[in-house]
Amino acid sequence: MTRRNHTIGPSRSVVLLPGLVCLAAFFFVGIVLGQVLSGLISEQTCGEIETYLSGYLRLQEEPFGAEGIFTGLWLYLRYPLAAFLLGFSAIGVLLLPFLSVAFGFFLSFSVCCFTAAFGLQGVFLAVGVMGIRCLATLPCYFWMASSAWRSAVSLARASQGRGRWSAVSAGGWRKAVWMVFFLCAAMILDLWVSPYFIRGLLEQIL
Repeated sequence: MTRRNHTIGPSRSVVLLPGLVCLAAFFFVGIVLGQVLSGLISEQTCGEIETYLSGYLRLQEEPFGAEGIFTGLWLYLRYPLAAFLLGFSAIGVLLLPFLSVAFGFFLSFSVCCFTAAFGLQGVFLAVGVMGIRCLATLPCYFWMASSAWRSAVSLARASQGRGRWSAVSAGGWRKAVWMVFFLCAAMILDLWVSPYFIRGLLEQIL
């Protein structure tokens, strides 16, 4: 029994690490693409950002209304939950890297849009709009995605007769439930705090 625990103990971390490194690399590629393509931002896009901020602040007047809650859930849960669900399909081996690129791209592109519209102060606006969300969603995403990558790889190998699929355990489901609770708590904090910070910045900028 002691020998078995000693053998199996570190193997899970060793298996998860390559997937985590791979997905982080694709995420970085998305960030670079977002910065490169942000050079195509036009003055019309800058005006749209100002309109977006006005709509954002109007939405925050009732942050815990139905629209605010559903918008917050979409922004907080979409990438981590998508990563978790892709672990149930062999195609997740291909889609998880694309999901990581998309996550990095839209995050980077959004920050560049704020910078193009408001200069250096746009960085602080981006932090106000997306700071708490990124602090919560990024670790949750990679936590989910690395496990999903392992599951998708084992499923792909099993479909080719080269291995056996390790199904998501009860611990994996518990991890997903705790992730949802954590993200919902971060969303509530975001809806509560961020509008005050953003209004203060906009008063100085506009």
